[in-house]
Amino acid sequence: MSAEPPATPDTSPVPPETKDWTVVIDQGCGECGFRPGYDVATTGRRTRDTVDRWTAVLDVLGMTDRPGPGTWSPLEYACHVRDLCRVFRERLRLMLEEDDPVFPDWDQNAVAVEEQYNLQDPYEVSGELAQELRATADAFDAVSGSQWARTGRRGDGKEFTVASFAAYFLHDVEHHLRVDARG
Repeated sequence: MSAEPPATPDTSPVPPETKDWTVVIDQGCGECGFRPGYDVATTGRRTRDTVDRWTAVLDVLGMTDRPGPGTWSPLEYACHVRDLCRVFRERLRLMLEEDDPVFPDWDQNAVAVEEQYNLQDPYEVSGELAQELRATADAFDAVSGSQWARTGRRGDGKEFTVASFAAYFLHDVEHHLRVDARG
């Protein structure tokens, strides 16, 4: 008897998220336990604290397995968080350098399909993710004083301060680690 070859990871599109996750800024998240009102000055530290746990997620068998229809695999969530760091760091830069910028749109689902997240090398993703998490942590560490009150907006009109933006970002990183990637 011969062993079956490993299954090709699913790269089909996942249905777009319809929930408005900005509610976690004020209400927290019952799914992952994120609580609003934390000291945003700790965003960098808390982001850095996820690096080893994300690395562990990408060092297990089955990282390309989707737990159910319409849900990304742990590898896909890691790629998403890597790219999320890049997008949020650029948006943070815009908020700090421009008056009330409007952020360019980012279709995370389209990027996941275009970049074939579930076919990427997990060891490369792990290194890239660690680098992006640390760089984004450093960017939030550099924010001080009145900069936390600076504003920016998404294309849909949702307004953020740097402080609320930090909470929105940190929730995304921790939520995907705790709930989705099962880290």
